[in-house]
Amino acid sequence: MKIDELKFDDRGLIPAVVQDAENKDVLMVAYMNRESLETTFRDGKACYWSRSRQELWLKGATSGHFQNVKSIKYDCDADTLLLLVEQVGAACHTGERSCFYRELT
Repeated sequence: MKIDELKFDDRGLIPAVVQDAENKDVLMVAYMNRESLETTFRDGKACYWSRSRQELWLKGATSGHFQNVKSIKYDCDADTLLLLVEQVGAACHTGERSCFYRELT
């Protein structure tokens, strides 16, 4: 499949679920646009679109907690991505390995 065939939303974004390639833990969910996806393919490091800052966001650029991308998959509707990554350090901005460290009770 080619990037042109993916279904980006009306803002030009597509959700990306990020999973540890080794142990399959879900690390985080982010959004990508065409440019961030192309950057990720080119450099092999996860790059996202920051909806709050309205700019490209290379994961790990300030923290050193990069995500080395092993593969990128897409779902049956071509409207969600799954990135399998080698996580260097914490994935969450709180310092936790995964953003999903809290349980709803």
